[in-house]
Amino acid sequence: MVERELSDEELLSLDLGLFCTERPELCEGSNGHNSSRSAESSCTDQGRAKATSSGNEQSSSRPDLSVQESEPPCEGNGSKRRKLDGRIPLERFGWKYLSVTNLSQQAWCEQQVVYGMELPHIQQLREEVPVVRAGSCLHLARGSKAAEALTPYPHWIYSEELEVHDIVPINVESREDSWAVKILNLLSMIPFLQAGEHVRELPVFGELEGIFVVGVVDELRYNSKGELELRELKTRSQRTFPSAAQKKSHHLQVSIYKLLFEAMIKGQLNKDVITQHLHLQTEQPLGSEVLGHAHKVGFTVNTFGDLLDLMLLNLTYAEIPDVDTMTIEYCHQADASVIGTEVVRFEEEWVKSELKHYCSFWKGQREAKGVDIEEAWKCRYCDFADICEWRQSKSEEATQKNRANQSK
Repeated sequence: MVERELSDEELLSLDLGLFCTERPELCEGSNGHNSSRSAESSCTDQGRAKATSSGNEQSSSRPDLSVQESEPPCEGNGSKRRKLDGRIPLERFGWKYLSVTNLSQQAWCEQQVVYGMELPHIQQLREEVPVVRAGSCLHLARGSKAAEALTPYPHWIYSEELEVHDIVPINVESREDSWAVKILNLLSMIPFLQAGEHVRELPVFGELEGIFVVGVVDELRYNSKGELELRELKTRSQRTFPSAAQKKSHHLQVSIYKLLFEAMIKGQLNKDVITQHLHLQTEQPLGSEVLGHAHKVGFTVNTFGDLLDLMLLNLTYAEIPDVDTMTIEYCHQADASVIGTEVVRFEEEWVKSELKHYCSFWKGQREAKGVDIEEAWKCRYCDFADICEWRQSKSEEATQKNRANQSK
């Protein structure tokens, strides 16, 4: 049986209270629609701040689903509906940005990613799979992934027993406030990296191939050689390493993290790019609680633009080294024992080539692509196999080819 890996999205959308000691608070509806509260997290030396909205503003931590919610379902198959729609995928799904997980999942099966977005009710059923639930507890216990406040999914509060961060509730009053909390989270980690200490849940974001991409690094730490090491945790239900196909997705994920992180510390983030992609206003005053927290931890700011400038200045002059090593740790879900670790070699040309290919779909430059015939075994573990048009077309091609061979 092929192991199904845990995505960041799945971890973020689980109700961990059903199987964890501490019940986390879900502050957005787990059904994929906005509730009246949204959660963000800000980690500072004063503790981790969880931001909750005081009104009905839409959090910038998730895409705008209003287009999907307001349009009635169309008749006909998926490919016909997409052609009639005319919008590029990013616009069709109402997304302002992608998560790193979105891109890494394309390496497994791009068509599956599309179906997961077009048919969220089926995607939600995956959240009930025991393997997903078990793995999420290990991430939460590490103080990792559960508060990936940069991805478009629900977030939850940490319990006091967690290894790294505490929670400080903060009410947010705008989308700018939501992103301000993320930036405060990032700013709080810079001094630790400068001091040679490790950090977890480091937010990373930036523009890749013309698309804004966000993610959260599991851990950055300095190894025994003094090198900065990027570590990613993957959980397994079996005491085995994943298949080569799964490893490709993992390697792409950590490589994108490295690209984003190093662009940030080299001053390659652009203020206008951030605000234009995310539709944020620099002159927006920060909410009272966000402003109070910023001042409490030593940041003199008034508007969202002030905080953006402070972040860019700190990143540019932080003198944090590049990532020297990327490591993936595989753990068994039953007892959290380590199966093994893998050092990932960074291949820049390969990563950029993969990014260009996958981003071309989101920009509407090509149609989604399913698995090649050599990897058709993946379909046996896909929730969308019975309705997959790509799979059906490949099956018809194979049938026609066999008939042609037989007629010779």
